[in-house]
Parts: sequence; structure tokens; C-alpha cells
Amino acid sequence: MANPKRLYELLLDYCSSDAVVDNLMIGLVWTVCQSQGKATAGLAMSPGHATRTLAWSGSLVGKPVTDLAAWITEWDPFKATVAMAAINSCINARPLPESLALDCHDEHANLAVFDYFLPQLQGKHVVVIGRYPGIERYQDKMLLTVLERQPTAADLPDSACEFLLPQADWVFLTGSSITNKTFPRLTELAAHATTVLMGPTVPWLPQLHEFGIDYLAGVEVVDPQALYHTAAQGGGVRIFNNGLRYRIAELAPQRSISWLKQQIADCFAEKSQLTLAMEQWYGAGNKARFPQYSLLDQLNSRLSRLDTSFKSLWDNYAAG
Repeated sequence: MANPKRLYELLLDYCSSDAVVDNLMIGLVWTVCQSQGKATAGLAMSPGHATRTLAWSGSLVGKPVTDLAAWITEWDPFKATVAMAAINSCINARPLPESLALDCHDEHANLAVFDYFLPQLQGKHVVVIGRYPGIERYQDKMLLTVLERQPTAADLPDSACEFLLPQADWVFLTGSSITNKTFPRLTELAAHATTVLMGPTVPWLPQLHEFGIDYLAGVEVVDPQALYHTAAQGGGVRIFNNGLRYRIAELAPQRSISWLKQQIADCFAEKSQLTLAMEQWYGAGNKARFPQYSLLDQLNSRLSRLDTSFKSLWDNYAAG
């Protein structure tokens, strides 16, 4: 299993951008970040409690997205949530991987991922981290257990993960586990299960295969404005009918290799552009440091980590 810190380094790599925050909203259920110059948005599930003491409220619009993204390693749930939404706003501005769009137009659109996998779940031991409204409809089709931090009568507390995940056939893991830092332990416990990382918080990262994730069930933002307003007006499952839809990407080795190759090519192209701009900057006689030097440095780090991921995947699968 990969080093837990590596995941958060990879997330920050994807924020190698000079974008600034255009809109940031912490909604009742979803936090949404929109960046200037990007025709999309990033989401993260909001903390499940209210607070009156956010010292930075009203000061985030206009800040570099990288400043907000740096909060992803914070333990404060509001800072980490804002960071995850900011990171996803950068990731969602890039081309999505080869993936299958799910039908998200009926009243149970939030459950489309479970409907998609249902033929494979019949009679299986299935553990779902986080309660999804309406999930009880599958109770008689599989051996279903839901783990929750604030369990209802039908749920088990999240501490039961230590006992149940090692015996599970399938595990559906909420993307918010990345934000609250439970992801590394949960994926370790679910190492022998088929694991699906799901929800609007999910970042589209091919490297998640290194952590034992078999499928990404993330979202595609199809209408950023409708999404923003729905979330701002307290929307929970309604966002699946207003602004986004689920997509499924299998993290099979060959697909991940192809996805990583494309990301390496895109990153190298960005780096080449900036390198040329830097040469022109100094060639024009400027003595001050190239204004986008830090961005170029970030791209170099990202390219290095992408190369490491690609080599590891190639050595373990393609070459063998």
C-alpha cells in the first residue's frame, strides 16, 4: 500500500495552476469552489456540523487556488473541505478519463452507482461507508452493512470498519474519507475487497489504484451554475438532477497506464510552454525572477511524481 502522505502530495500536484478563486460557497451539504477562467467547479461534502467562528469567512474570493488547496493536510474540517473543493475545481478543468456516464435523471439519481454494480453485488457481503439516502432499497439484494459516524438505528458506527472491512466482498467508500483523513486506514482494511471510491468529492486521479481502489465513481459537472445554485440553496441529492452526473472509471492497469500517459503528455506540454515563456522573459533583459517560476517548479514536481507512478505501474503489470 502506498504511503498515506503520497495521496495528499498528488492532490496538491493537480493544483499546479495560477487560477484564483471566483466563488466559494460552504453549503448545507456541499461545498463548491469555482475558479476564474475555468468553466467548471469542484465539490466536497461539507462538514456535518455548523460553526460561527470561521476567521477567514469573506476573505477567500480572489485568492490563488493553490493557497486554499494547501489546507488539504489540515485537521480542521472546514479548511480541509474548502481545500478539497479547490483541488477538484482544478482537476475537473482537465479532461476526464475514459469512463461511463450513468443515467442520473430519476428520483434515485444519487444511487445510480449502486444500480450500475447491482448485478455483481447479488448475495455479496457489501459494506458502504456513509449513508446514502434511499440505500435501504438494496437490503434484500445483498448482505448490506452501512457504517456511519452518526449512525441511525439501521447503521453501525464507523469503528466497526476494523471488524467488517477485512471480510467484505465489496466496499463502497465515500470520497469525503480523503478529506477527513480516514481514507488510508479504510483502504488498508479493504485491501481484499473490490473497492469503489464514490461521490462528488472523488478526485479523478489515476494514481488511486496505488491505494487499492478498483473503480472511481466520481462526477462530471455538466452545468456549473445550476450546480452552484442548487448547492447554495441546501441541495443534497438534488445536485444529481441539477448540474452533474455520475461517471464510472475502472482503474484496471492498462486503462490507468493509458490515463497516466495522457496526463504526462499534458503536463509536459504545460511545462514546455512555461519554459519557453521563461526563456523569452530573461531573453528580453528582465533581471527579476520569472513571474511564473513557482508554477513551473510545481509542474516539475508533478511531472516527476507522474513518471514515478507510471514506472511503478508499468513494472508491475505491463512489463510482466
